[in-house]
Amino acid sequence: MTLHRHFIIHKPFGYMSQFVCDLDWKRVLGELYDFPEGTMPIGRLDEHSEGLLLLTTDGMQSELVRAKNHEKEYYAQLDGLINEEALAKLRTGVEIGIRGVKYMTLPCKVKLLDADPGFPPRTKKIRDDRHGPTCWVSITLTEGKNRQIRKMTAAAGFPTLRLFRIRVGSVYLGDLKPGEVREVEAFVQEGVDRLRE
Repeated sequence: MTLHRHFIIHKPFGYMSQFVCDLDWKRVLGELYDFPEGTMPIGRLDEHSEGLLLLTTDGMQSELVRAKNHEKEYYAQLDGLINEEALAKLRTGVEIGIRGVKYMTLPCKVKLLDADPGFPPRTKKIRDDRHGPTCWVSITLTEGKNRQIRKMTAAAGFPTLRLFRIRVGSVYLGDLKPGEVREVEAFVQEGVDRLRE
């Protein structure tokens, strides 16, 4: 019986969610940790997104985690101060484009955060206060289309400046620092994936 291994990582800004890239100037996950052969990311975060990324050597765990019954929670810093009308629009669904096809997003949970969540400064500065106010929202989805949150907030009139995934199912980013990797143990109970230390 093969003993699989499972990891959580705080993916930093500027890294691809992959191990190989034809463009040698792109940064990949293997630069952060000596992962065992056969390790694969479960889902993806785009190069400019940060936060929780799960990795495993077990394809079955990957399928279970990507199932639609697992919530994915993100914190997004938005350009401007979002209003209740735009929050309601995001909650009920907005039309975005996926590979040139119109798509209506599923209803999701969206709330305005009371304060900046206090993430470390990004390695490449976005902007400063001279460009106007920003705010942070929490968005929780059960789907994961390509660049979905960025497209959703832009469609609501408040483009995303910075995006963190903070939770997948019951797994939280917690106090992991950018680039930090933690090996975890995986459990499957009643068809629901659970990862824990």
